[in-house]
Amino acid sequence: MNEERDSRHGEYKVPGGKLVVVDLEVRDGILDSVSLSGDFFLEPDDALEDINAALNGLPADSTAEQISTAVRARLSPDAVLFGFSPEAVAITVRRALAKATSWTDHEWEIIPPTPLPTHMHVAMDEVLAEEVGAGRRHPTLRFWEWESPSVVIGSFQSLRNEVDPEGAERHGVTVVRRISGGGAMFMEHGNAITYSLYIPQSLVDGLSFADSYPFLDAWVMESLERLGIKAWYQPLNDIATDQGKIGGAAQKRLSSGGMLHHVTMSYDIDADKMVDVLRIGKEKLSDKGTRSAKKRVDPLRRQTGLSREEIISTMMETFAARYGAKQTGITETEMELARRKVAEKFDTSEWINRVP
Repeated sequence: MNEERDSRHGEYKVPGGKLVVVDLEVRDGILDSVSLSGDFFLEPDDALEDINAALNGLPADSTAEQISTAVRARLSPDAVLFGFSPEAVAITVRRALAKATSWTDHEWEIIPPTPLPTHMHVAMDEVLAEEVGAGRRHPTLRFWEWESPSVVIGSFQSLRNEVDPEGAERHGVTVVRRISGGGAMFMEHGNAITYSLYIPQSLVDGLSFADSYPFLDAWVMESLERLGIKAWYQPLNDIATDQGKIGGAAQKRLSSGGMLHHVTMSYDIDADKMVDVLRIGKEKLSDKGTRSAKKRVDPLRRQTGLSREEIISTMMETFAARYGAKQTGITETEMELARRKVAEKFDTSEWINRVP
């Protein structure tokens, strides 16, 4: 009886860590001849043999959790992994098996800032994430542009607890609800930088939710560094500098296999108007270590001295250079799908008030 063998190779660079490489064979659906390597540090030396032994014999359809659990169970309690982890090993193996993907496995596109009504922006997020999940669109980075003052609340937030209706009416603010969790965002034309990433979930296969945020925004940190700003992720989803918070991220994973990751960074927020529209409670302020909502967000305009357009241009250039992305636009089919979602979901009282 002839055995079916299939040689595979996978690589994974741990964010802020080391490169993990694996070569293996798949023999009748089972991992065989597994050889792990990389520029990581590992003690004791024979722990590498333990990792290979843990991987040999695993079914090729093992999940990332099953792989990392097998590696952890095989390692001795005194083993020290520096620059990588059992989870990183699992991602590397899954990449070798084409179950997980890397940035370079995809063709990337960028949609530059496109003015849309706010209901269309949140609907477009769902449309494009679904289109990427279905394989009808390449993974895409899209920048938002605002037509009117808006508050976008998280999927699970209480409308009455987050928004002051009198303040919203006084300032002509449109209130919409997005599909991702997280907190409320206040935007006006020119005062924020918002972008959305639409990706296949295979790109974050094996990553925890906490690890996926900095992984997906590594290009943003590079962009900010080019602008003279040293930024980092403040768990779980805040982007901060030593001068304060500059933005926040949110995610939504869809059943189609697509995923939405989006970020809003403050450029020139009108803090007085923001606190007049949003109800920012004392509990949230104390958790962030500040007594004033106005001090929670530190605008990029003050930190860089650059125009909003210059910052967005640098971000697009960084993303394009890093991932080979090409500029594209929203198709008429996608626009029509978004209009339909606005009418049927995003501009309905049932959706806006789904958490009263």
